[in-house]
Amino acid sequence: MITPTPLQIGDKIGIVAPAKRVSQPEMEMAISILKNWGLEVVLGKNLYKSFNQFAGTDQERTEDLQTMLDRPDLKAIMCARGGYGTIRIVDKLDFTQFLQYPKWVVGFSDITVLHCHLQNLGIESMHGIMPLLFPKQTEQTIESLHQSLFGNPMPIENPAHPLNRLGEASGELIGGNLSLFANTIGTVSEVNTQQKILFLEDVDEYVYHLDRMMIHLYRAGKLKNLAALVLGQFSKVKDNEVGFGKTVYEVIADLVSEYHYPVAYDFPIGHEIHNMTVICGRKGTLKNDAEKTVLSF
Repeated sequence: MITPTPLQIGDKIGIVAPAKRVSQPEMEMAISILKNWGLEVVLGKNLYKSFNQFAGTDQERTEDLQTMLDRPDLKAIMCARGGYGTIRIVDKLDFTQFLQYPKWVVGFSDITVLHCHLQNLGIESMHGIMPLLFPKQTEQTIESLHQSLFGNPMPIENPAHPLNRLGEASGELIGGNLSLFANTIGTVSEVNTQQKILFLEDVDEYVYHLDRMMIHLYRAGKLKNLAALVLGQFSKVKDNEVGFGKTVYEVIADLVSEYHYPVAYDFPIGHEIHNMTVICGRKGTLKNDAEKTVLSF
């Protein structure tokens, strides 16, 4: 995997919205913090456009992201928010120039499809908070992105969960939002999970939806021969009037019970206020013991 150059004071970082629309006030806190880090912020031409729920038409969002990918003077691109829409434009992008001048791409949730695509191109990327969510995050979360961008990714530590399967494993990190990760299967963005540390999270789904998507991963062989499995935050989970009968973590524990790799639950990755930065494509080590889980890069 190719590691883009760490940022330094004075570098330029772009902000684009490849999915749902955003407003100028929603970006102000993040822009201020990025400037305080010593970075020059470059906004996409169409950043504040609106087309139904999207940040502009597919063509406008593609144009913005393509421009950022092609610019050799940018050292990172932050996606303004998730929602839905990146999967509509990923196949319209040309990564020829980007591969000559690799830069960090930052985001999560809907941006998962872009992380998977970059994994197949051999470029590391950052699964981390986006400008829209800066006001809702812990200081540690924001600092984890800061340190990662400047070349010092922080280890992520979490108290042990009762369902954890103990052990230690190393491998490249890949994953993100379960819905988007499952939707890459059968496309050019599908990733090989063999001997990888797979991490997954999701938001606003029914338990049976999550069960169905996990079974899809299982049937597609994506859960077999992993180095380890990390389950992040599954937020705002809904259930039917007649309940499914299990929690999301219980569903997953049953599904992977036949395997023997370490599994960590309730990790601080996802749609909560504590969403630590993970470097996709980077080799990491997961250590699960009776007291805590530590993921280091």
